Amino acid sequence: MIQLLFTLIFSEMALIMVLVFKNPLRKFVLMGLDRVKRGHGPIVVKTVAGTVFVVLMSSVYSMTKIQKRLIDEGAVNPTDQVLMAGHLLEATLMGSSLFLALMIDRLHHYIRELRMRRKNMEAIKKQNRVLEDGKVEESKTLEKDMTTLQAKLEQLESELEVKTKEANASEANAEALRKQSEGFLLEYDRLLEENQNLRNQLQSLDLRLSHSGSKKNT
Repeated sequence: MIQLLFTLIFSEMALIMVLVFKNPLRKFVLMGLDRVKRGHGPIVVKTVAGTVFVVLMSSVYSMTKIQKRLIDEGAVNPTDQVLMAGHLLEATLMGSSLFLALMIDRLHHYIRELRMRRKNMEAIKKQNRVLEDGKVEESKTLEKDMTTLQAKLEQLESELEVKTKEANASEANAEALRKQSEGFLLEYDRLLEENQNLRNQLQSLDLRLSHSGSKKNT
């Protein structure tokens, strides 16, 4: 029993050393622990641990009985001392084995959780890289669009300047034509006035001629 417990404790210590320090065996040990925790493995482990704990409690109870007997008798019995030492050694080894088993379970849990967090961090970093690449591409696209829009804006400004010059020239031509038309109207009015004066003169000449002809006839 004691040899089995020593073997178990040394095995558990070796597993803890493998889990604590990075080495080639660590991956295989983790895979083995993962398999142990699947299916019926947890039930078997709990059963073994419960059995060891019951034996531990039995050893503790035996030690308390021996201790009471030694107190009652008041004399030291070599047989009881040997039994006491044996039970104490067994209880110590079983308690140590249970404690080391708990340590192995917690180490395995924390290592697996740490790996999951590292994977999540790597996934987050990849997503951030993808987002950064997308932002860079988007910024490049925006810069290209901005350059295109600036070129179009410059073209529109040049076209607007040309149209403005044409509009100013057209407005100047219209003003010149308006002034010219005003001059034509003034000239037309003058010609009308002269025409009317000529007609009046002709009418007066006709009246004179007709008046002189009537005198000659008389």
